[in-house]
Amino acid sequence: VQLQASGGGLVQAGGSLRLSCAASGSSRTISAVGWFRQAAGKQRELVAFITSGGSTNYADSVKGRFTISRDNAKNTVYLQMNSLTPEDTAVYYCNEQRFSRWGATWGQGTQVTVSS
Repeated sequence: VQLQASGGGLVQAGGSLRLSCAASGSSRTISAVGWFRQAAGKQRELVAFITSGGSTNYADSVKGRFTISRDNAKNTVYLQMNSLTPEDTAVYYCNEQRFSRWGATWGQGTQVTVSS
């Protein structure tokens, strides 16, 4: 399965964006999925996670502002981002976790830029 993130863009502080992580290349339903982000000069960090059963977890920095969800019929995972701040500016990636391991291949990600 290949995952492709999309939906990024330029938004003003306080605005919202919804990112999509779409699966392709296989008919199986994707398992647990994490949304990561990497700001310039910083390490990639996990910001939201959803299990195959729909349980979620968030980094403290986005808790209460971001919501991860999934549509198994579309084999897609979403990240709704509200109340964005310039500190949320980063390239956002999604990846699948299977057997407690993240996929070895990372897609191109989608750029989110929040202006002040």
